[in-house]
Amino acid sequence: MGPVSAPGAPPTVEELGWVTVGDAGAAGIARRLAVDAARRLGFTEQRAGEVAIVAAELASNLHRHADAGTLSVRILRHGAIGGVELVAVDRGPGMADLPFASADGHSTAGTLGIGLGAVERLSDTATGFSVPGRGTVYAVRLWPEPAGDATGPPVAGLSRPMTGEQVCGDRYAARVHDGALLLLVADGLGHGALAAAAAAACADGFLRTDLDAPAAILDHLHRTVSHTRGAAVSVARIEGRDVRFAGLGNVAGAIAFPDGERRGLVTMPGIVGHQSRGVREFAYELPAGAVLVLHTDGVSDRWSLRDYPGLSRHDPLLVAATVLRDAGVRRDDACVAVAGTRP
Repeated sequence: MGPVSAPGAPPTVEELGWVTVGDAGAAGIARRLAVDAARRLGFTEQRAGEVAIVAAELASNLHRHADAGTLSVRILRHGAIGGVELVAVDRGPGMADLPFASADGHSTAGTLGIGLGAVERLSDTATGFSVPGRGTVYAVRLWPEPAGDATGPPVAGLSRPMTGEQVCGDRYAARVHDGALLLLVADGLGHGALAAAAAAACADGFLRTDLDAPAAILDHLHRTVSHTRGAAVSVARIEGRDVRFAGLGNVAGAIAFPDGERRGLVTMPGIVGHQSRGVREFAYELPAGAVLVLHTDGVSDRWSLRDYPGLSRHDPLLVAATVLRDAGVRRDDACVAVAGTRP
C-alpha cells in the first residue's frame, strides 16, 4: 500500500475500475466491485450492504435513463480510515433541476423514483451536476460508519484507461504542506502496465517527499524515477490566490474562469526520469471563482466552463468528471485534476 493521507489532507485514491453500463447486468458487476472494496476496508456487513444498494441503484439509474453511462469505483484513504467512492457519468438527457429529480417519489421512467433518494440517505456525501442535453455526473462517498465526510481542501481528480486497457497510465495525487495545497498529474509514457508503473512511481515520490516547490519536486522525481519508462508531469502549488507551477512534457495546465476564459500554464519540453533541459517555475494568480485544471493529453483542450453554467462552484470532482466525459478521447489514457479556492 502506498502513502496514506493525514487528517485534513486530501485523501489518497486507489482506482478499482470503470463499469460500462450497457445492460441491466452491469448493476451486479458494480455492486460486487463496490462490496469487495468495502469488505477489504473492514466495513460491517450492514454497511457493506448499504454500499451494495448504492452501487446497484446508481448503475440501474444509468441503465434506465442514460446514454453511454459508466461508473467509477474507487477507494479513498484518510489516514487509517478507508471509504468507497462511486462516480456515475453519463451523456443522457440531463436534468434542469437535479435536487428535485433526486427527491423520493420523482420519476422519469415510470418507476417509484426512490433510487437517488436512497443513495443520498445511505451515503455520507452525495453531489451531482447536470446540464440538459449534455448529461449528468453524480458522486457519492461512503465511510465505514455514516458519520459525515472528512473535510479537506477543494481538490479532486479522475482518471480512466484507454479502451482495451485494464490499467491507466495517467495518475494524479495531492497533498498539503504547511497550509499550501500541492497537486501533481503524471502521464506515463505509452499505455498499459509499464505506463501505470511510471505514473505510480511519480505519484508515490511526490507524496513521500517534503519538498514543496514545484520545480524542486520535478527535479527530485527526475532523479528518482529513472528506473521507469518515464512520464510527463506537472506540479502546482496553491496557497491562497497564489499559484506556483512547473511542468515537464505535455500535461496541460490552465486557470479556467466561469465565463469561458482560460489562462494557459507554461510547461517545458522533457520526460521526467529521462530527458530534461532544465525545469522552470512560473507564478500565476487563481482568482475567486476560477479553478485550476491539470490534464493529460488524453483530454482535448477544447472544453470551456462557459458550456456548464455554475459548474465551477461545485465539488472539484464534478468539474473533473465533466471535463473527462466531454473532452476525454477514447484512444488514450486520460486524467483530469481540479483545484478550487475557498469561498
